[in-house]
Amino acid sequence: MNNHGGHGMGDMMGMGSPPTSAGGAMANGTAGGGGMMHRHHMMMHMTFFWGKNAEILFSGWPGYDNLGMYVLALIVVFFLAIFVEWLSHCKLIKENSNRFAAGMAQTVMYGIRVGLGYMVMLAVMSFNAGVFLVAIFGHMLGFFFFGSKAFKKDSPSTWKTSDLPPMSC
Repeated sequence: MNNHGGHGMGDMMGMGSPPTSAGGAMANGTAGGGGMMHRHHMMMHMTFFWGKNAEILFSGWPGYDNLGMYVLALIVVFFLAIFVEWLSHCKLIKENSNRFAAGMAQTVMYGIRVGLGYMVMLAVMSFNAGVFLVAIFGHMLGFFFFGSKAFKKDSPSTWKTSDLPPMSC
């Protein structure tokens, strides 16, 4: 393998040798020397995998080998996806609103929708199959309740899809 200036590809992706502390001790405490530094080092997956040992959105979250926090992370991703769909299909701005105020409200709602959509995307980029599935099911359920014709009460000619333009992805 090409060395890349003293760092192998594993080192560049966070999978190489554990770092050392200032005193020379290995991070896992296996070498003698100065103070010990304990740091759990997770491998970053680059293919889909099943299991609760994943980092989703934030470093160290939901935590290694913690089923309860993993389930909480799945619930958060699920409801983020539902909320993105709600924002994509909601009608909060009244037709006779001040045009500038309505435009500002649309812009803020658009920014929130894009930001939350990117958060769901980043969660899916953990390559955890459970996260992938709850994101899809969250978007599907959100669309069913807020975007599909199943719960529209008025006639199709009066349906306004949303205050916001359609998502571009």
